[in-house]
Amino acid sequence: MSFNPELCRNESEVESKLIVQYLLPKLGYAPDTWHQQVMFGKIRLDFLIFTQKLPLRSNDRYPLCLVIEAKHPQQNLDKHVYQLQNYLTKLNIAYGLLTNGKQLRIYQQVSGSARLIFQCAGKDIDDRLADIIKLIGRDYLKERLEHQLSLPRTAITTSPKISSMKTIAIYHNKGGVGKTTVSTNLAAAFSKKGYRTLLIDIDGQANSTFATGLIKFQFEEDDDIRERNIYHAIASSDRNFIEELVRKSSYFNDPEIDVVPSHIDLIKYQEILTTKMASRNRLLTKLKRIENSYDLVIIDTPPSRDIYAEAALITADYLIIPSDLKPFANQGLPTVQEFITTINENRDTFGKQPLKLLGVLASKISTNAQYLKYSFPKQRAVITERYGMPLMEAVIYDRTALSTCFNQTIIVGDIEYPHPQSIFKYADTHNGTSQTSALEFEVLAEEVLNKVKF
Repeated sequence: MSFNPELCRNESEVESKLIVQYLLPKLGYAPDTWHQQVMFGKIRLDFLIFTQKLPLRSNDRYPLCLVIEAKHPQQNLDKHVYQLQNYLTKLNIAYGLLTNGKQLRIYQQVSGSARLIFQCAGKDIDDRLADIIKLIGRDYLKERLEHQLSLPRTAITTSPKISSMKTIAIYHNKGGVGKTTVSTNLAAAFSKKGYRTLLIDIDGQANSTFATGLIKFQFEEDDDIRERNIYHAIASSDRNFIEELVRKSSYFNDPEIDVVPSHIDLIKYQEILTTKMASRNRLLTKLKRIENSYDLVIIDTPPSRDIYAEAALITADYLIIPSDLKPFANQGLPTVQEFITTINENRDTFGKQPLKLLGVLASKISTNAQYLKYSFPKQRAVITERYGMPLMEAVIYDRTALSTCFNQTIIVGDIEYPHPQSIFKYADTHNGTSQTSALEFEVLAEEVLNKVKF
């Protein structure tokens, strides 16, 4: 029996003709090893596959080994990757297959994300069947999972291994380019992958502090951030260490991230700090005290060349420059380059290597089809051709979900409090563009991890 993708004209036929009648028998799964339309709370799986026969025994290991999701032949599979990843990580499922009949993809859960390990066109499934069987066939998969369970616990842990803490500054001297959106959601993405992540807000506007849910007070007398924020870390050398200022974000992400908050008072104290040269390297010195406590540190910076931006770029190992690629943002890039040159001179006096630019990140990009077809490619080309700066592959599009997730509120008694969420937490309970945005930050996180030197 062979498979003909032309026979699958809707999602129901993808399920019946490709999955039930063709794939599952070829992969060695009898009817007593899989269930269709399985519910786990709000999660509904098209197919849940087991290596053991049902019903499962209480001591069965790795009972949830494969989930299969079927889509309409006209649907783009890219839009469903985040959903599949959500299923794999929340239910601790090892592998996922995603298909619309015209394409077939296999993903493996690795460190809290879904990694693509195989893909082929529907017309090539017959020819690639042996490869598919070796990845998710019942006998192969059962043997592979049992081998994993026989290894020492430290050998099969999914936690990423980091040799030393890496610090990444998010900076542009133009405001409104998405610095806070990138800083907070990139930190959330790292945290979801199992990395110990610290977010430092060193911008006097305190947007990251607000976005991570730390501003819960309604009245000035209840302000519990004024006396414990990033200013205190760089204002003194012998007290107010990072570990004393860190707070957990509040209902922002799962898992929550550690945050050193900012405060509007930073603007008031800026002139005082500027006259003290030591202020510029205190953050660097204090982060060294906790370099074994975190894997990744993200610093959200002000859109300026002030003392706070200097401290951030002297401290960081890497730099990401978010930009909407519009003329004003692009015209500011030479100034950023000059600033980096000055910063590198100061870094040398502190024994630090030059700041490594990961690239300009296209952010807050319109999803208008005509813009993406004609203007966007030209704007991207300008970054490398005119300004000679690297351009990151990831793109963060300007979607409503990215602002909506930050503007969530909660009612306590008669008072409405801010209740912001990361795009990942928001996407867990909302469909549509929120899941697409979450996937974009997953892609960004993977690109960053591939570029930093561990």
